[in-house]
Amino acid sequence: MCLPFERNKKKFHKSQHWGFCNNVSMLVSESKPGIGGELLVHQKMKPKYSVFAKEVGSNTPSWVAFDKQVLSFDAYVEDEVHDKKENYRIRRYKIFFYLEDDTIQVNEPEVKNSGLPQGTFIRRHRISLPPPHDDQFYTVYHFNINIDIVFYGRTFKIYDCDAFTKNFLKKIGVKLNPPGQCPEDPYLKIWRKKLDYIKRLHPHGPSNTLKQFLEYDRKVLRFFCLWDDSTSLFGNRRELILHYFLSDDTIKIKELLPHNSGRDDMPFFLQRRKLPKYGPPGVYQPGEITDQIVLNMYGGLAVNQVHGYLLDKYKLGKLEQEFYKDSDLSLGTTINVWGRKVLLCDCDEFTKAYYKNKYGIENFTSISYKAPPPPKVERKFPPYTGFGSEEDSLCSCIGLLPKPCPHLKNIRKFMDNYKLCNESNVLRFLAKLITNQYANIGRLFIISYFLSDDTISVFEPTEKNSGLRKFLKRMRVKRPGQEVFKSELSEYIKVEELYIGAKVNVNGYVFLLLSADEYTLKFMEKNSDKFPLSKLELALEKLKEKIPKSGDIRQVFRAADSGFMKKMDYNTFRVPDDPCLDMNVLIAVAHEQLKKNSFENLKDSFIDVYTKIEKSKKKVLPSEDIKRLCKSSRFENSEEQINYESFFCALNWRINPMPELVEISPVKEVKLTPILKTSVACSYSGVSGSLRTSRWLRDSGAL
Repeated sequence: MCLPFERNKKKFHKSQHWGFCNNVSMLVSESKPGIGGELLVHQKMKPKYSVFAKEVGSNTPSWVAFDKQVLSFDAYVEDEVHDKKENYRIRRYKIFFYLEDDTIQVNEPEVKNSGLPQGTFIRRHRISLPPPHDDQFYTVYHFNINIDIVFYGRTFKIYDCDAFTKNFLKKIGVKLNPPGQCPEDPYLKIWRKKLDYIKRLHPHGPSNTLKQFLEYDRKVLRFFCLWDDSTSLFGNRRELILHYFLSDDTIKIKELLPHNSGRDDMPFFLQRRKLPKYGPPGVYQPGEITDQIVLNMYGGLAVNQVHGYLLDKYKLGKLEQEFYKDSDLSLGTTINVWGRKVLLCDCDEFTKAYYKNKYGIENFTSISYKAPPPPKVERKFPPYTGFGSEEDSLCSCIGLLPKPCPHLKNIRKFMDNYKLCNESNVLRFLAKLITNQYANIGRLFIISYFLSDDTISVFEPTEKNSGLRKFLKRMRVKRPGQEVFKSELSEYIKVEELYIGAKVNVNGYVFLLLSADEYTLKFMEKNSDKFPLSKLELALEKLKEKIPKSGDIRQVFRAADSGFMKKMDYNTFRVPDDPCLDMNVLIAVAHEQLKKNSFENLKDSFIDVYTKIEKSKKKVLPSEDIKRLCKSSRFENSEEQINYESFFCALNWRINPMPELVEISPVKEVKLTPILKTSVACSYSGVSGSLRTSRWLRDSGAL
C-alpha cells in the first residue's frame, strides 16, 4: 500500500553515492539527492548557475533573457617588484561577467609605453571558486564592491562598477558596499616623471609632422601658372603646373611644353621640395643649414667609450628661412620660384573646395594665361606635273622620299557600302550617247556607279550573245571644265549628279540617263535628300498643275472603281493610245516560246481532246475553259465563245509560220492620254499614289 504522498510519485530510483576507482570502492559524491531525485532531510543542493527570481508565468531561458547583458567591474592588482627602486606596481583590470552563461573575462587596458603584455588577461570561460570549494563556479552573487576576488590564485580588488551593474545587483537583492578608490602607481608617480625631465643628448629632436601626414596624405593642391619670360633674349611665355603637397608643405612644378617647341622635355621644372619665399638665399656648405647646432662631442676611454652631444639650446647659429605655405597661395598672386616670377592663374576643383572650407574664400576668378595662337601658315603645294596621278604627285611634295600614294579610301564608307547579300550597292543607269555623228546616233550604254569608292564604269550592250564591250573601265571620273595643272586636287562626279534625265559628261562624252534598274530606283527613293527629283511630293506637285486641263478626271476614276475602294489596277490606270495589239506580233511571240519548248502537232493533239469534250460539235467552247492569257477577239464570236480549231491552227508554228520578230529597242517612248497624265494628282485616288507610278510617269516622259 502506497502512502498518500507517494501516489503522484513517478520516479523511485535511488541515487548512487558509491563507485569504483582503480577497482577500489569509494564515495563518489555526497551532494546527490535521495530516492526519486528528492532531497534528503536537512539536505541543500549547491546551485551550479546563478538563480534569479522569475516572474509568474515566465519560462524564458536565461541565455535568451540575458543575451548581450554584461556586468562590468573595475579592479586592480598589486604586483610585487623585486627591485631596489620600487616594491610594487598597481595594474588595473576590467572584469566582465556574462549573465547568460556565468562566464567571466578579465581585460587589462593598454597603457602606452608600459613595456608589459596587456589586452585580454583571462579569456572568457567559467571560473571555479578557490579551494576547498573548487567544485563550484562563480555566480553573480559572489560579486560586490570593495571586496577581494581570487582568480587562479591572483587576488583582484574590486573598487567600483558601472551604473548598469549597480542597478542589476540591487534588483536581485545584493546589498552594495560603498565604492572605493584605486591607489596611484608609484612607478608612474615618481620614476616616470623623473624620466620625462631627462634631456635628450641626440642632436635632432622629435618631429611632430605625423599628424599632418596622416591627415593630408595624398591630398595635393594644383595651380595653373604662367612665367612670362618674353622680355629676355629668346624668351617666351611658359605655362606651368604647380603642385602643393599638404602632407609636408612641399612644392613641385612641371612645365607644359607645346608641340614642336624646340625645348628639351624635362621631367620637372622644380623638383619636390620646400620653396623659400626670398630665394635664392645663397650657397651653403653641406650641414651648414640645420635646425640645431652641436656645440661639442665627447667620449670616454678607449676601453669603455661613451658618446654624447652638447646642443645649443638657444639656437644662436640657426638660419631662419621662411617657406611658402598654403595660405600664401591664391589666384592672382605672384610667387618667387628661385628668382622667377610665377603668376598663379587658375586652380582645379579640389583646390577651390579646400580654400573655401578652410579659409572661406569664395572668389576664384581665373586669369587668362593661354598665349594667343600663332598665325596659321598656309601650306602651298606646287601644281600638278602631269606624271602619274594627282595624289602621287601630292605625296611626293609631302615627304622627302617619294612614295606611291593611292587614293585615300574612306574605310568606313567602303565597309558600309560593300556588296553584301542582295545589297549590291551599285547604281546602274541606261544611257544614250548624245552626238552629232551619224554612226554613233542611237548607241546605248550601261553606266554603273559604285557607292563604296565613288568609281564609275561604262559598258555598251552589243548584239545577241556577243557579251558586253567595255567602254570605260572602273575609275573615278573628273568633272569637266577643271584646270589640269593646278595645286588643288580635282573634283570628281558624285552620286547626287546621277538621276534619270540628267546629262553626264564622262571624259568628253555626254550621256543622257534614260532609266535605271529597280535597286537604283529604290535607293534614290530611300535617299531622297540626295535625289530631290525622287520625292513623291515633287511628282504630285507637277501632276497637280495639269488638273485644270482634265475636268472629268474624277468621273473616269469613279467609273473604273465600281466598288468604291479608291484603288485600281495598274493596267487599268495605264491606258495606251492604241489598246489593240497586233495579232501577228502576239502569235509570233507564242510561236517563239513553243519552239523553245519543242511543242509539235498542236492541231492533232489539242483538237482531238477538245472535240471529245465539246458535245455540240460546233467547234466552240466557253471562254472560261481557255486561259485568259490566250484569249483573243479574233477567235471569239458574238456569244463570247472561242473557236478552238482556229485558235490552235494559228498556234501551230509548223503549218502557220510567222515572220521572225524584230528586236525592239529598250528605249521606247511611252505616250499617255491627257487623262492619265493628271490622274495621280486626283484626290479620289488617295493623292498618296504609288511612288513607283510617279517614277514610271517621270521615266516615260509624261513629267
